[in-house]
Amino acid sequence: MPLRISRSLAAIVMVALVLPLAACAGGNKRTRADTQYVARDVNTLYSMAKDRLDRRQYTLAAALFDEVERQHPYSVWARRAQLMSAFSYYAAGDETKSIESARRFLSIHPGNKDAPYAYYLIALNYYEQIEDVQRDQSTTRQALDALGELVRRYPMTRYASDARLKIDLVRDHLAGKEMEIGRFYQKRNQWLASIVRFRNVVDEYQTTTHAPEALMRLTESYLALGIPEEARRAAAVLGANYPNTKWYRRAYSLVQRNAPAA
Repeated sequence: MPLRISRSLAAIVMVALVLPLAACAGGNKRTRADTQYVARDVNTLYSMAKDRLDRRQYTLAAALFDEVERQHPYSVWARRAQLMSAFSYYAAGDETKSIESARRFLSIHPGNKDAPYAYYLIALNYYEQIEDVQRDQSTTRQALDALGELVRRYPMTRYASDARLKIDLVRDHLAGKEMEIGRFYQKRNQWLASIVRFRNVVDEYQTTTHAPEALMRLTESYLALGIPEEARRAAAVLGANYPNTKWYRRAYSLVQRNAPAA
């Protein structure tokens, strides 16, 4: 199953970002939004975008925030509109445009106080595109990279705290993909190929929930390949680290039957 999260943190933070500017808007009249190019003053245009956002018309809101930037690129509102556009596209489920908007904001305002939120949006957009382990995991790796970049750049923010939790989930997901491929090779008696995959889980994802099974599968594969010493070694590591699991009991039984110590 693909990973999914609550959008509450992104939404709460965006409300906090938008309210100061909304309070400065010239009026609160609900205007019929039209994204066709018509020159408008910045207050009116931003208010229209905010109104559509409040109505959860996210795609239209994003287009109007883009118009704020396009028509008034040197306005103090243009900076905030870029971030609002990124959030609106995210809320609309248009991950590609949301990432583009957030990256544009960062390219123009790299040191802005809202930069951590832009990095957070980029990471969320990748995170929510993660597919189940039967699918290609290139987006999963992009999510891991984006989450890691956020933690490295802004380790003390609340976004980093959330990102650390998601990093653990993403790594577990990637380990699950390796296990899926390893079991595939096992079923076809391609033992060397299966060992490579299970070894990768043990070496690269040893803190995930898949590590105990990977060690047991290594024990199976080494025995099938006729390398009892390596099978005993994998089972010993499993016993030392996960002695109360079903995977150790199974590995221990296999070794006792097929490769008992001399």
